[in-house]
Amino acid sequence: MSTRSVSTRPRGAGRPRRPSAAARRRVVRRRLLLLAAVALAAVAIPALIAPFADRAVQEVTLPLRHDDIIRQQAADKHLDPSLIAAVIYTESRFRDQTSHAGAKGLMQILPSTADYIARKSGGTAFEQGDLATPQINIAYGSWYLRYLLDHYHGSVVLTLAAYNAGEGKVDQWWQAAVARGEPFRVASHIPFPETRTYVGRVLDARARYRREYREELGL
Repeated sequence: MSTRSVSTRPRGAGRPRRPSAAARRRVVRRRLLLLAAVALAAVAIPALIAPFADRAVQEVTLPLRHDDIIRQQAADKHLDPSLIAAVIYTESRFRDQTSHAGAKGLMQILPSTADYIARKSGGTAFEQGDLATPQINIAYGSWYLRYLLDHYHGSVVLTLAAYNAGEGKVDQWWQAAVARGEPFRVASHIPFPETRTYVGRVLDARARYRREYREELGL
């Protein structure tokens, strides 16, 4: 009688079964589809979010608020809405604040200037605290821009210089240029570096608002 032991382990146990050719093809197809989906997402997702990212960056670097009020005041005062937006941006970055000189609100209007505007425009119920209200602040600042434009015969440069340095000083600079028979120029006729810089910043911002917010400003 043979004493050879009989193994109970199934034949082939312990040897990994190789996947069939069809199974291998299915795995390859799934991997290729996954790679294609990843590649498509890498292209499509940035394209989808780019407009929103661009708008978010734009609103940080060149914000625009109260565009409905700006459009209304521009139409009422016959002003370029991008000029109003540019003045607000340069003065306050569209934030309600009070300067060290006491200028208030979005368009940084001095209390004495606000009182003058109120008298001229019929604002009999005006109080200084009203300058914190965007509607009133933009209305008063727009009225003053219109007044200065009329005073300086439509010169935006002289208007902006006066908005920053005051009408009295700019009248002196303007008259001195006229007396010498020279066209008024920022570099040669504005002695205040701050005012020269201010005029340049507003003009630059106006060009950007015209370019980047045409629809919002109704241009």
